[in-house]
Amino acid sequence: MAENIQLTGAQRAAIFLLGVGEEAATLVMRHMNPKEVQKVGEAMATISKLTNDQVESVLTEFHIEVSEINPLGLDAPEFTRRVMTSALGEGKASTILSQVLDKPPEQHGVEALQWMAPQAIAEVLLEEHPQISATVMTQLYDEQAAKVLALLPESLQKDIIVRIARMEELDPAAMEELDRVLESQLGKLQRTPPRKVMGPDNLAAILNSTDVGLEQEMLAALTDADESLSDEVKEKMFIFDNLMSLDDRGLQRLIRDVPQENLLTALKGVDAQVAERFFRNMSERAAAILREDLEASGPIKISEVEEAQKEIVKTAKRLSDEGELMIGKSSRDYV
Repeated sequence: MAENIQLTGAQRAAIFLLGVGEEAATLVMRHMNPKEVQKVGEAMATISKLTNDQVESVLTEFHIEVSEINPLGLDAPEFTRRVMTSALGEGKASTILSQVLDKPPEQHGVEALQWMAPQAIAEVLLEEHPQISATVMTQLYDEQAAKVLALLPESLQKDIIVRIARMEELDPAAMEELDRVLESQLGKLQRTPPRKVMGPDNLAAILNSTDVGLEQEMLAALTDADESLSDEVKEKMFIFDNLMSLDDRGLQRLIRDVPQENLLTALKGVDAQVAERFFRNMSERAAAILREDLEASGPIKISEVEEAQKEIVKTAKRLSDEGELMIGKSSRDYV
């Protein structure tokens, strides 16, 4: 598949949807979640001048992968939910399913919330108790939650992030209250079973998606409120220094997707060993040019360096989501 070797997963999906036509693409996208729709939509908007070979290559790869899928294992949990709900009724089935499946039944209110604009969600949270706001934040996609957090008043931001970090489980009453909040926007009210929440993990993911200034401000506020909890969140956050845990092949894959100007800014003032690790994983010519540019560049604001580093971390996380890199804890699952 030489034609699409540089394409991301979202771009391949976009090419496939463009290739199957409008009607089929519409039916497929109805089964995608908001985050997937956004990624594929952005990819569609950037794709231009496709060759017939590229389209044919992507469709061929899709056909091969589909032929290897075992239909008996496809969407078994959803099949189980439908059968048990039909046989027992929604109330009884919901209780049993929460015990036999790792993931509780999908919540329609939460699903609808994920499609709302950050500004609309922020306006709802301004009228609610901070604990309800924190609960809502844990149900959003990390990037979406980060945008909502940035729109809230500073005092509410600090209160919410502490509450998220301390969360361990959402009890039924909290989930019912969350649905009450959603009802005012969506007209949906339902009873829900308990749901586990990894508070520090949630907050680490949200802060990883915020800009540098807000991230540091929130971490400082969490440290003031609970230093040990703040340390735990920091340990779970994937930061620029963690890139050194990538193997050489992974680092080379990352460098290919990082604009040269971002890499130049990000390496300004870093430890010499860190910079050298990047140089070793570039071509001799590219490394020589980057060294010269670094030596010739003047002073750069620390905030600009941190922002460039954060952009590189976001790229690493995107590649990880697409299966191109293994970062953080997931990398320990492989040898």
